[in-house]
Amino acid sequence: MATCCINPSILSADFANLEAELRRIGNADAVHVDVMDNHFVPNLTLGLPVVARLQEVSPVPLDAHLMINDADRWAPAYAEAGVASVTFHAEASIAPIKLARELRARGAKAGMALRPGSAVEPYLDMLGELDMLLIMTVEPGFGGQAFLDLTLPKIRRARAAIDASGLQVALQVDGGITEDTIRRAADAGANVFVAGSAVYGAEDPGEAIERLRAAGQR
Repeated sequence: MATCCINPSILSADFANLEAELRRIGNADAVHVDVMDNHFVPNLTLGLPVVARLQEVSPVPLDAHLMINDADRWAPAYAEAGVASVTFHAEASIAPIKLARELRARGAKAGMALRPGSAVEPYLDMLGELDMLLIMTVEPGFGGQAFLDLTLPKIRRARAAIDASGLQVALQVDGGITEDTIRRAADAGANVFVAGSAVYGAEDPGEAIERLRAAGQR
């Protein structure tokens, strides 16, 4: 498993030119697609038809982050659309183990996300059902927020549990990732980093990705 994967978030991209924006990050490990439903979080972004079309034109795999209610009902369709990874929120799933198995059965990696205030301990027994655990380092729903250092102890606890399990589960962080904060998150044990404005706010997103990757590997 790579020690430092950079997944730029298209929440910070130009929505009028998403295909072109995807081509600007061809050196990324994946592209993070934020799906928001105006219920689980206040904002409304992309839905299944747009994600399915992005899947057809993206030069890198899609990492779909579903910030939506009733994930048990809606998440499997994103796996069926062919995206590489589908992450649902534990807070939005009634049967997370069943859902993770359904995602894998449909050919996608299964990820589960936790809000900053949600404890990781209740979900550690299901690590074997997951390919990725996402620790939100900001409150979900808005781009451009500052990194919450209070999440670092939770990242450390998650890393310790993953290492103790011997499983190959990626530990992703999402929110406020910059060349500075990526070092703190990496030191805590994260190895997959979602970056929005730090990539798409740069003059050259490809160079920004390489700088983040170098910072996260130090």
